[in-house]
This record gives sequence, C-alpha cells and structure tokens, in this order.
Amino acid sequence: MSKLQKKALFCLAGVLSFSCALAIAAALGIQLWIKGTVLCKTGALLVNATGEELQKFIGEIQYGLFYGQRVKFCGLGGRPTTFSFFPDLLNVIPASMHVSVIIFTTALVAFALIGTGFFMFNAFGNPYETLHGPVGLYLWCFISCSCGSLVLILFSSEVKMHNLSEKIANYKEGGFLFKTQTEYFGKSFWIVLVCTLTHFLNIFLIRLAGYEFPFSKSKDMDSPGAIDFMY
Repeated sequence: MSKLQKKALFCLAGVLSFSCALAIAAALGIQLWIKGTVLCKTGALLVNATGEELQKFIGEIQYGLFYGQRVKFCGLGGRPTTFSFFPDLLNVIPASMHVSVIIFTTALVAFALIGTGFFMFNAFGNPYETLHGPVGLYLWCFISCSCGSLVLILFSSEVKMHNLSEKIANYKEGGFLFKTQTEYFGKSFWIVLVCTLTHFLNIFLIRLAGYEFPFSKSKDMDSPGAIDFMY
C-alpha cells in the first residue's frame, strides 16, 4: 500500500476517533441514557383500575448519569419532578457501579482523543518509536474498546440487575409504590455502543494499512531497523 493510501486511512481513523470523543462527551452530560414508564401500583390498587383507567396511573421517567426527570401519575394528573444522582440518590443506587460508569465514560473520551493524536501523528509525522507507530495505535484502540465495553456492561447491569429505574421512581415516596412498566436504553447508550464499534473498526483500518497485529509479529520484525520508521 502506498504512503498516500496509508495517510488517507490514518486520517479517516483519526476523524472517526475524534468524532467519537465529541459524541461521547455530549452523551455524558445529557439525560438520554434511559427512558421508560412507571406504574403507580398503590393508586391503581386503591381504585381497582383496569384497562383504559390504568393509563391514568402510568407515568414517565428518563435519566442520564447525573440527573433526570420523572412524571408521576396517580390518578390526579401528572407530577413532574427532577432529581440528581449526586448527592441525592447515592444512598439508593449502587453508587460504586454508577461512579465506575462515569469514570470509564470519561476515560473513553480521553483515550479517543489520545488515539486521534496518534493517528494524525502517524499520518503526517515521522513515528520513531514503537508506541508512536502501529503498536501504539493498536494499544489506544484496544483500550478505547475496553472502556466502551465496560461502560455498556456496567450500566446495563446497574439498570437491569439493580432495578435502577424502580429505585429512582420510589425515592422519597413513602405512601406510594411505583413499578417499572417499560424500560429501554436511550440515545446516549447507543452512542457509546456505536463509538465502541468504531474503535474496533479502527483496528481493522490499521491492519488494512498493512501492519500486522502486535501478537502476530514475527521475530524478524523485532530488529531495531524494522520499527524505527513506518514509511
């Protein structure tokens, strides 16, 4: 593959990595991670609501990693309220898992930016050390993929296994019991998934540029002359 083609591939990978960093940074701060509906079970049982009447007791909830909003219906109209995870809900939610999600999401932004710099350096610079060359590109892409995967796994576990939406809906509701009706992941969650897959794609762009995976290098490639210059 010619030098121009390699530069084009690295530029493409760098643009994709930078786009991922911007998208995840935006997704980190908005409340579009989870959307769902909650049933005011206590109110529905008091009037024995069924069918269409039951709709008067179904509210909405949506939240992100820092704050969210819920609209409760208990037969007397909607009651919109906002909430914040810090410090209000720390005693209710699995705090360590939630903080881990935020940390890994932030790390994903940072590593995506680092990867962008390395891709552009390999496209227009002169990579003179192993970590400045293909091995470094593989490393940062792998770390980004790992951070993205951890975010998806931890957040999914927090929501599904720890009934996060239900705990939020019942926060400071001593007289009413709320039950989750529907629950689905919002745009921010899918942005993280797409960006994780994009970093995985970048690994194959590096391979397409003609550089072997680090674990498949032959011993001959370990000589100093082979890794001093990529081009």
